Amino acid sequence: MKIAVFSDTHGASRGMINAVREYCPEQIIHLGDGYRDAEAIKREFPHIPVCQVPGNCDYDSTEPEYKVIRLGTLTAFLTHGHRYAVRYGKLDTLLYAAECSGAQLAMFGHTHKAGFEQIEGIFVLNPGTAGQGKTKTWAKLEIGPEGEINCEICDI
Repeated sequence: MKIAVFSDTHGASRGMINAVREYCPEQIIHLGDGYRDAEAIKREFPHIPVCQVPGNCDYDSTEPEYKVIRLGTLTAFLTHGHRYAVRYGKLDTLLYAAECSGAQLAMFGHTHKAGFEQIEGIFVLNPGTAGQGKTKTWAKLEIGPEGEINCEICDI
């Protein structure tokens, strides 16, 4: 399963649209601070499912601040991260929430710093920022039929 993961577009959706066109994912995930950008993706690619959570800058959203979804054989915990103190480099609250949700994968944004690692048995992904700063990034996430995970952080 090919998944395109974005966060923190902050109104700059063009790079995200170009990445989706090139990658042709089966699923798109937007982790907040660009809720309207994710809506633009839905209009541009109506045949690709889009899952999104709001961020701290998505003031008008009524969506829940986290979601637990199935991605192939895995369970994923999605959040922007601002309610889990991720900005301060502490991921223990996020990891606890993911673990309590039965997730093998936790995804968040907010920090604008891309990274992918396994911590205490949970894969943790932050695609970085797709809309602000010198380095704009997103993540190509692939989940195999047996639940194997491959992730590549890509420049926009």
